Amino acid sequence: MSAQSSHQHGSTNGAHACNPPAPPPAWPRTAEPLRIAILGWARLSAQAWEGSGYNLSASELARGLVMSGHEVFYLASGMTYRLFRGPHIAPRETWNGIPCYDLRNSPNLSPSASNFNNIGTEIACPRQARLVVKWLDQVGAQIVHIHSLEGYGLDLIPAIRASGRPVVVTPHNYWYLCPQVDLLHQEVRVCMDYQGGSRCVGCLPALQPAQAKRKRAHVQTLESWLGPYPADVLRKAFYGVRPLLRSLLRARLHRRWVSEPPNPEHAADPELALGFDLPETPARPSDGLIRHGYHLTPSEHARTLEPSAPDQNEQFLKADHHLAVVNEYGRRRVAGIGALNHASLVTPPSDFLRKVHVAMGLAESRTRLVRLGQPHFDQINRCTRRSPFYDTPPWRPDDADRPLRLAFLGTTRNNKGVEVLLQAIPLLERHVRQRCHFIVRALGWDWPFRKRMSLYPEVSFAGGYDLLQLISMTGEYDVGLLPHIWFENSPLVMLEHLHAGKFVIASRLGGPPDWIRPPLNGLLFPAGRPDALAACITQLVTGQVRLPSPRQVHAASVLQSYPAHVRDVEGIYRELLGKAPADPAPPAEVQHQASALDGDGAPTINGDIVVPASRSDSRRAASS
Repeated sequence: MSAQSSHQHGSTNGAHACNPPAPPPAWPRTAEPLRIAILGWARLSAQAWEGSGYNLSASELARGLVMSGHEVFYLASGMTYRLFRGPHIAPRETWNGIPCYDLRNSPNLSPSASNFNNIGTEIACPRQARLVVKWLDQVGAQIVHIHSLEGYGLDLIPAIRASGRPVVVTPHNYWYLCPQVDLLHQEVRVCMDYQGGSRCVGCLPALQPAQAKRKRAHVQTLESWLGPYPADVLRKAFYGVRPLLRSLLRARLHRRWVSEPPNPEHAADPELALGFDLPETPARPSDGLIRHGYHLTPSEHARTLEPSAPDQNEQFLKADHHLAVVNEYGRRRVAGIGALNHASLVTPPSDFLRKVHVAMGLAESRTRLVRLGQPHFDQINRCTRRSPFYDTPPWRPDDADRPLRLAFLGTTRNNKGVEVLLQAIPLLERHVRQRCHFIVRALGWDWPFRKRMSLYPEVSFAGGYDLLQLISMTGEYDVGLLPHIWFENSPLVMLEHLHAGKFVIASRLGGPPDWIRPPLNGLLFPAGRPDALAACITQLVTGQVRLPSPRQVHAASVLQSYPAHVRDVEGIYRELLGKAPADPAPPAEVQHQASALDGDGAPTINGDIVVPASRSDSRRAASS
């Protein structure tokens, strides 16, 4: 891309433009580039920081396709709003050679919880569908890959198919069946019967879409004019003035602000006077707990999460509750399955997710299992294979000289099940618990959990983590814990554990049973059952179940590499377009094509949308 065209592209929205990433040595390059449009709701460049695993999967696939020589365009919807204008598409940034666009002022909000009371527009929004199809025409997309339809209408898929383009849909959750996304009623129990939609009413806190759109438009417009920090100052000043004016109008002076003590909960150690002494005797041993004197508020006590039956997966697949329709939520589920039946192919990453959609009415002939691959999976896997401990079990109860280290990686949200783990730890017998060390890395507000677990010196909290830390963390733990309470799909954290050669204790709910083969690479327990999780941990500590070596975990696990995942998806595109499979380029040709990228891709202007010219077109123009 020339300096002039780079400036031209970057100046459309103030974003930094960048060239496509140079493919690494031996990465196969296509001789017939495709123009591919990927749809979602999160900002692609944010990767896992917005949209979590779904957006990480979509962004890495897009990057891999660009390295293979394809042209990829990305459209997000439902997050960006502006004052003084209706729905429109505008360029946002170019990330790793992928022009990214926003559908601003979308009639449908994202993520899905924000649109929970906007079901009619989510079922059908012809105006939005026409806008997206027009954008597809402008960028010249040959095929569309939808990773999330949150922020769009369900009528978009048939509208794209009517434009003559194949549509691939990769569901990463249950959004097409459930506006809550996780099939988790009120976020505490698996939803086994939505009762024609009547049970959906009140499932999530009521959010008024018009109010949410208005608030986003004001805040984001101000940020676009002034920048985030001045806008935040003005916003906080505005919200602070309102209660002051309200008090003055009611003839009440605003109360003087007094700061609270920085550590109001500090309490004396009940054993403070003992010093180093251990006054317990064999007849009256200590329980091994450390009492800090914390007092839990009502909101900080353990949450009640409903347990699942051991055969919850099978029960759900046999149910026929999708047939009833009593309200617009019921109509939405019918519309969701209808939309998927218009797709060219639906490619869920787990077989359970595929079976759920088939049980709800999706034609099985339109489905294909496509397992996920990620660059950091491969890094973790290679790191594990290169380790001198690859053939060594990480911990044995007979000669262990340290605790068994068990790690929970995730967030503090109910669906991830950290609550199940924290309720299981007190159920362990003392001699079992003291031979364990629990590492909790949960992104989110974890102070109430820390207070509750302060009794147990075997539990440590380390906050959130990123992918770089994840690779180095494989040496910090022996067993991965996955105590989720929802129908997990293909959880990245489980795959990270398995690529690291870690034994996994997981809930027998959703997709994980597709990978976990007890006792070869893990154990399964009924979801939401702290006692069952404690029993699994006890089996490891007492030696009833022996930990395998990382090599043995790899041998028992079905894992997909990142290059193979990109090739699988590219093969699907070519199949749907009626094109022959691409032959991998020889290494020498790969290097030659990588160096030729620098002069390609000068953008052209098409209305208010910047559309990079086809690389093949620019090569023909240069040769002429």
